[in-house]
Amino acid sequence: MRIVIVGAGIGGLATALSLHAAGFRDVVLHERVDELRALGVGINVLPHAIRELAELGLADEIAALGVLPSTLSYWNRFGQPIWSEPRGREAGYLWPQVSIHRGELQLALVRAVRERLGADAIRLRHALLRIEHGADADTAVFATAAGEVSVGADVIVAADGIHSAFRRQAYPLEGRPVWNGLTLWRGTARVPTFLDGRSMIMAGDGEQKFVAYPLRARDGAGLAVVNFIAERRGVGDETVDWNHAVDPVPIVEMFRDWRFDWLDVPGVIGAADEILEYPMVDRDPIPQWTFGRTTLLGDAAHAMYPNGSNGASQAILDARTLAFHLATAADAPAALAAYEDARRPATTALVLSNRQQGPERVMLLARERAPEGFDAIEDVIPEAELTEIAAGYKRAAGFLPEILNARPSLTPPAR
Repeated sequence: MRIVIVGAGIGGLATALSLHAAGFRDVVLHERVDELRALGVGINVLPHAIRELAELGLADEIAALGVLPSTLSYWNRFGQPIWSEPRGREAGYLWPQVSIHRGELQLALVRAVRERLGADAIRLRHALLRIEHGADADTAVFATAAGEVSVGADVIVAADGIHSAFRRQAYPLEGRPVWNGLTLWRGTARVPTFLDGRSMIMAGDGEQKFVAYPLRARDGAGLAVVNFIAERRGVGDETVDWNHAVDPVPIVEMFRDWRFDWLDVPGVIGAADEILEYPMVDRDPIPQWTFGRTTLLGDAAHAMYPNGSNGASQAILDARTLAFHLATAADAPAALAAYEDARRPATTALVLSNRQQGPERVMLLARERAPEGFDAIEDVIPEAELTEIAAGYKRAAGFLPEILNARPSLTPPAR
């Protein structure tokens, strides 16, 4: 079976590695850029995705590139605690959570693809123009420096991101991604550690929020590389360039009063080497991913708001699920149908949950019920309600500890 993957991001690379592990050898990725570089900022790879990377033999390498968070905690804009929970193995998972620079994760997967599938497995400077459907195969038509190139395949996987060319072909009237009115400023800074040095924190509410977590453990000077996201509603618009660097001074000013006993928020923002501005956007769920022998995967299928830190993890789950069904179904069409049946309803629910802030809803409730702060969070939100919000999101996203630990493996029987 010949398989073509469009896009060498995290989803596309994880798909290639999963297919190779499942016994497929004729797998090639096509990527539009001239060079694969370590772009982006920090992301979190959650235990359900680290499990899949472990089964691909990559978890230890990935974990060594980042930090394993011990705790996730939510605070209001006055620095008062709302909810805290252990993460990774501390929460009872068999696998950790890893905070890592997105570009370093991508390049680690690139190295693995080239080692396992061969140096020619990733073909750069191939921009997808269209997919042509046939009776027994589909054809991907790419723009290259030498002109149009057509590549036929038994299966084509469109893992080409939120601006997917194939999704645009399948849904030509869809338009731009959906902006929710929030603008994000993302960056990294070398600053003093906070709390236990391995905590992920979120402070604020639906109008303004700050997120921070370490990507590198503290050094001998007590400093760590910290990834941060600052959010504000009603600033900017959805047309901003996603790699637009901005002056930190206005953002520091927005958060000038956010100095807590345990974290100096304006100090972190002001220490950033570079700050990139992004609109918070997603895509509406769609009723169909698969057309002919071509299917969508990752952000191309289900771009979601970053609430819950699930985007990269869901792309990795897509990849492993698709490879499992291609290895075990009677034929390619049956495999693609089984993959979509398994993943589309789950990710649709997650996209919609993230529009309601996912697990971060506890910060909205605290703001609604106690806008000026509180003496004890239990007077504002009962512990049972907090617990259910956290557990409900894990259940929807597929990483409730007792369910994930017991779930059958997505590694198919040896071919």
